[in-house]
Amino acid sequence: MAVCIFFDTETTGIAPEDRIIQYGAVITEKNSETKRYYGMCGCDVPIKPEAIRFHNITQDMIAGQLLLTQTDFYHKINELNSPENYLIAHNISFDLKMLAKEGFINRYTRIDTLRCARHLLPDIQSHGLQNLRNSLGLCSTEQEKSSGHKAHDALSDVLILKLLFAKLEEIARDKYPQKDLLQTFADLSAKPVLLKLFRFGKYKGREIRKIAKEDIGYLRWLYRTLELDEDLNYTLNFYLN
Repeated sequence: MAVCIFFDTETTGIAPEDRIIQYGAVITEKNSETKRYYGMCGCDVPIKPEAIRFHNITQDMIAGQLLLTQTDFYHKINELNSPENYLIAHNISFDLKMLAKEGFINRYTRIDTLRCARHLLPDIQSHGLQNLRNSLGLCSTEQEKSSGHKAHDALSDVLILKLLFAKLEEIARDKYPQKDLLQTFADLSAKPVLLKLFRFGKYKGREIRKIAKEDIGYLRWLYRTLELDEDLNYTLNFYLN
């Protein structure tokens, strides 16, 4: 049985110099036992104000903490780092870029629940983790109270990630009944998504296909001006060509 590592990080920001300051993970071992890893970690990059507003982690909270590379979590993900095991996160490319700054070289098979959700649930307005939690009813008020769930806390978000993964398994089992689900998710994670709707901007909620016919200049402007995620970049390139 493959080992599955569900994980999330919080960071000092999203710029090239930014680093990880909190990690959360749930690891399902080969004997089906699960272990949790959670903690703050120190770094020499100041936390940006916009990041503090996002996750509420302040400079004094990471003062004196171990560096990420000194934590049990970092040692564990290196110990299990093999293609036979699965590394699972929501928008995993961001977290892997952050881990790479700590010297981590990924050999896991990647599963990105963001991209899988985009493939399997194309009509949902937003595929952000918190929106999917609400849209899919992943966590009741009672469950949130008992688990102490707090959005943009690494471990809390991992627990929601696991619930999302289970929901996506239900959907994928109906759509791909004869296939191995872990490998299916890995395949979907590697496949760009042709997005259906704009999730932001003046055409938020409108079909990109229709806007390509009505206002192709807007698509050109987005493609030329903004730093886009892989799927939006793929989608705009599709319609512009």
